[in-house]
Amino acid sequence: MDLRLLRAFVTVARLRNFGAAAVELSTSQPALTKQIQVLERRVGAVLFSRGRNGARLTPAGELLLPDALELLARSEAFERRAAQVASGAEGSLAIGFGLSGIELAPRAVALFRNRWPRVTISLTDLPSSVQSERLLAGSLQIGFVRLPVPAGLEHLRLRRDRLALAVPADQGLPRDLVSWIDARPLIRLTPRRGPGLSAQINSLYAELGCHPQVLQEADDLQTVLALTAAGAGPAVVPESAQRIAPPEVRLVPLPGRAATWWTGAAWATRTPLTERFVKAAVEVARSGH
Repeated sequence: MDLRLLRAFVTVARLRNFGAAAVELSTSQPALTKQIQVLERRVGAVLFSRGRNGARLTPAGELLLPDALELLARSEAFERRAAQVASGAEGSLAIGFGLSGIELAPRAVALFRNRWPRVTISLTDLPSSVQSERLLAGSLQIGFVRLPVPAGLEHLRLRRDRLALAVPADQGLPRDLVSWIDARPLIRLTPRRGPGLSAQINSLYAELGCHPQVLQEADDLQTVLALTAAGAGPAVVPESAQRIAPPEVRLVPLPGRAATWWTGAAWATRTPLTERFVKAAVEVARSGH
């Protein structure tokens, strides 16, 4: 159904005058009369009776007016929602994060949800390499990843991270940490759970020329930190893990060029929604807490 014809119908019905309705609709009276005639032919019924007192709805017009009003209201609601979706005020985002974003991603999501509550967000824990694949495939819109990213993705640096030695808070350490950890049994995250972190740690070991032993493996970073807090042994973890570490654990930054890397937000397609989310992520990263 032509919404222009329905709008002409409800306007004449409300004003009960073709001339006044034509003025409101910014058209001529003959053009408006033709529109009503076209609509009457389509519905197969006369909608108005015209006389000295203006235009009055016929019984058929009375019955069809509520439907016309509902269709116009739904059309206007669709246009408003479409504008909200196009502007990024509504919609959905699938977001990935890994160890590099374990603290940053949830805080960015919380800030974004507070500002744009009508946007649906899913947050999935994935390695950076898997996030990149899904970003390129379109099943993720934003990823918190270890930089650099593969070709085809845009990115923005958010925070510089560093490898640190996690030890019980009351444990004393020598000045020469490299010699101290060489050949020492350490707790570590299972490499398949954090392949990027594992590669970073191995690069640092190669640079420093040390060869720590594996005391125990855990499938998540919180468990690694909990084991260290319990006195099971030290561990090499991202310095950003301090924010999720128990108070019984302290983190000591490790030396070496391979000890540092950048975490960033990555995306394949730029939209108003992704731009707003990245802006929230930047605010969280700059806040530093």
